Amino acid sequence: MMGSASVTPPVSGLGDLNNESRLIATPWSRMVRGIGLGQYAVDFDPRAAAHIRAGFDMIAVKVSDSNAYHRFCRLMADFALAVSDPRVRLDRDDVERRLGVLLEAVRAVPNPYWRLMAGCVLLDGFAKLGLDRTPLLTGRRDVPTEVLATADEIEPNGIEDENQGNHGDYERLSAYSAVLLAYGRLGLQDRLVSGPRDYIREALGLLDRIPAPFFRGRGGSMLFSAISLLGYDAIALDGERDHLRDVLEYLDRVDELRLPPAFPQPMTEAFGKVYPLLTMLNAVAATGRAEYLTHGRDRLAQARELVDALAPAERTHMGLYYIVALHNLGRLHEQLPSLDGFVEGIVGQWRGLDPGDNYFLNGIAYPYMIQTAMMTGRMDLVSEEMLNRVVDSYPDYERHHEDRVNRPYPFAYLVNILGELGAADRLFEGRARYDGDSPFSWVAAHLSPDAEEEGSRLHMLGHALVSYALRQRGRNAAPGEVFANFKFPLALS
Repeated sequence: MMGSASVTPPVSGLGDLNNESRLIATPWSRMVRGIGLGQYAVDFDPRAAAHIRAGFDMIAVKVSDSNAYHRFCRLMADFALAVSDPRVRLDRDDVERRLGVLLEAVRAVPNPYWRLMAGCVLLDGFAKLGLDRTPLLTGRRDVPTEVLATADEIEPNGIEDENQGNHGDYERLSAYSAVLLAYGRLGLQDRLVSGPRDYIREALGLLDRIPAPFFRGRGGSMLFSAISLLGYDAIALDGERDHLRDVLEYLDRVDELRLPPAFPQPMTEAFGKVYPLLTMLNAVAATGRAEYLTHGRDRLAQARELVDALAPAERTHMGLYYIVALHNLGRLHEQLPSLDGFVEGIVGQWRGLDPGDNYFLNGIAYPYMIQTAMMTGRMDLVSEEMLNRVVDSYPDYERHHEDRVNRPYPFAYLVNILGELGAADRLFEGRARYDGDSPFSWVAAHLSPDAEEEGSRLHMLGHALVSYALRQRGRNAAPGEVFANFKFPLALS
């Protein structure tokens, strides 16, 4: 193997992961859903701050403030950098003023789902930055309540993609998961169950209104994890219904229901089955209840069989889900006695995968491979050749309309992982493949006007930059009481 790339990983293996990184472990949740941004906090880096601001400036050449969600992301990142920069001194009035501008940006987002998500990013980020929550809860404003109320505006089946009609209330369920996490971060979780509405039960009630097993499992898993994090798992598991058990049983009906997920590229049947199962296994780890592992069947054996049935390229996506779930369950060495061999098999797929061939299967495979290597302490598997190959791949998406308009999706994943590795310079320096431009400036220049064609795909790039900015808050930043006090019981036994 060629020499490993010159990078600075924030962790050296699974044992270094904090609870947030174990609970919200994969880049999908962060880039696509915008939850758990700012993992792997580091000390403020002026060069990273310059990259983040330059990234937004480059995008601004093609995308104006009429794209309200992107405007919010720019303002949120700038706020995080200002708070984190030791050379800047913000007093209470400065914070209040900036908060007012941010709230104006949140309220301008027309789509209620994305408006709620912007609000959750704001609430979560405010807490992560170590700011006093009082400005969020003054007499003239109650931002958490305003954000939560937006959930009532989210209509079912609002996602316009290849799975149109099979989502049901998947978006609203995902929104509730984000709210729960943000409320927990702020220490306001009691509000969810102590008022006239029990939002935990309302969120659980949405599960039955998600018809496709894939989306019920993937969406439900984060909800169960968030509920367990907040200490309300008895509501979900010990009442009139055991909602987690019911979701596992619903996943078993996948062949009967005939609502398989559609993907941008052809995928094996095993991929559509293993994805929600692995996320549910991580939710089981959060509950600490081992009995779910044998409910209906041996769930670990089922997962192993499905992982083995994946095509090699698909395994690059699912490997990290599998590893983290097993780690949190305390079953990693039992199920993967040769973790090194498994990781080597995943990361080694890069030689046969062209990252510019398509945006989904191949395009995000590379960030997943690099993320897997980082989180398992195997950065020796990531070579300069591998990094150069993916960094230089984005002009290849010009060949097909679908890949071109979805380019921010895989590019956001790459911005995220290279930022985590301290290797983002590669995206902001001129390269021959881009005729001397930087990859970031080239990608930004090839966006459609106001990102009308890319739509919410641009939001992922905003999430990547906001996450990069929130990481600058200092390596000794407090994890937050709700995460600091959480345990994965099965991993301790």
